[in-house]
Amino acid sequence: MIPGIPSTNPYIELLKSFPPRPIASEEEFLATQKVIDSLIDKGELTADEQDYLNVLGTLVNEYEEKHHSILGIHGVELLQALIVEFGLRQKDLVPIFKTESIVSEVLSGQRQLTVNHIRQLAEFFRISPAAFFESI
Repeated sequence: MIPGIPSTNPYIELLKSFPPRPIASEEEFLATQKVIDSLIDKGELTADEQDYLNVLGTLVNEYEEKHHSILGIHGVELLQALIVEFGLRQKDLVPIFKTESIVSEVLSGQRQLTVNHIRQLAEFFRISPAAFFESI
């Protein structure tokens, strides 16, 4: 027992239920994603659950960057690929872009992605913001 921390700390209980560790296989990736999905499906999360979700998300992101990277595409092209991969519609991205017309303008190349859009898209798709930039 750590002084000052109750022995029934909800965060510790989450760690015990599914201990986070670097993901080394597709099976571990899918198991971690299942835990993430169950937390997201829960809706409103406690601070402990949000912290735990962030840790798991970081591990998934590291695994995806090594094993599921989409080479050669970035920016709007990457966004279009992610929309298809996740089975989304333009209106699903309105919380990020504010209006469906802005989503349409970005996807058609009439408007550029902003730093704020990229940050929010990276959070939404659980990928690194760097994925939206062309590597040199």
